[in-house]
Amino acid sequence: MNHDPELEEKPLEDQLQAIAIEVHSLATNHQGNALALLELLRALEQWHRDIREEMFQSALPDNRQALYALLRDIEESGGWPYIDRIKLRSLLKKLQEEMSYPRHRKAEAGEQQLGGNGLI
Repeated sequence: MNHDPELEEKPLEDQLQAIAIEVHSLATNHQGNALALLELLRALEQWHRDIREEMFQSALPDNRQALYALLRDIEESGGWPYIDRIKLRSLLKKLQEEMSYPRHRKAEAGEQQLGGNGLI
């Protein structure tokens, strides 16, 4: 992998901010396109896994004191990074709500045409 000398000179926080802006811009450009956004989320999840398995684990301290210090820092600075997944039930519930909404609206429109009380 090529290292960009400009990025190496910037503090990590600035580099992360630049990446966040790019990812947000990419997501915004595909707003409304569920498949493209799903692909982006999958890529982020894969990068998270790659960093954790290929780089982070090998960088873990090899003595108790250093490991304790790392764990304390993780606890104090916000915990372990986690990429949340949409629960299938939540997705199905949303889909069900979306599908029932038009029928509700059609029924209300029909009632209004019948004088508002729904009686024939």
